[in-house]
Amino acid sequence: MCDVIYVQTHGVDEPRRSATPIYLASTAAAMECEVGIYFTIDGPTLLKKGVAEELIVPKHDGQGAPLITFIRQALDLGVTFYICQPSLDLHGLTQDDLIDEVEMIGGAAFNDMAMDADQVICF
Repeated sequence: MCDVIYVQTHGVDEPRRSATPIYLASTAAAMECEVGIYFTIDGPTLLKKGVAEELIVPKHDGQGAPLITFIRQALDLGVTFYICQPSLDLHGLTQDDLIDEVEMIGGAAFNDMAMDADQVICF
């Protein structure tokens, strides 16, 4: 079994970059990997309640899908969502502002996960 951590640093200000880590995490989970996504810097803005339903991930043909589609798929496949506390503070958010399926961790916990992971992939 593999262990993969994706680091999502982009937020609502860059919708075209919002879904890729979530999509790749879903793919890895479907391949029977243990997968987590660590939302830091602007990443936590994607997990604010109501945002993912409204944020459309664009495609080259002008169509797109709401980010919540990718989030639900990842969660259904067992991907764990982690959030960085200082990044919440950066955006004036609290854990209560976020979707329920998020686990808040600090820097030491993230570093432990990263050191134990087979791969850490940053976006």
